[in-house]
Amino acid sequence: MKITSFNPLVVSRDPEAVIALFEALGFQRQHTKTGISDLNITGVRLKDANGFHVDVANGDFPGDRTLIRMNVDDLDEAVELLTARGFKKAGSFKETEVTPSSRFNIMISPTGFVMNVIQHIQ
Repeated sequence: MKITSFNPLVVSRDPEAVIALFEALGFQRQHTKTGISDLNITGVRLKDANGFHVDVANGDFPGDRTLIRMNVDDLDEAVELLTARGFKKAGSFKETEVTPSSRFNIMISPTGFVMNVIQHIQ
């Protein structure tokens, strides 16, 4: 399995405020993806001049949550590796969610941090 990108993902009830903060820090919107999963999530990818990325998505939590976004070239292998280390499916997401451009799993570690593991579909 090869990791192709690795960055924070902020999930918020007020994603536009979070995006505005990162834009003030010099990040620019790269693309927006809508209709993610049955929860109708919208995700915005931002990038700064140094090549750093941050993703922001809407979510129904009492406060903002920060996850790790990890893009991989083999989702099944990544899920197997994380599962062997005690990770489990997080929340109400399906075991593997599928969109027109990606497959992903939201997984939570035994200690509580959350990873969004994504494989882009070519």
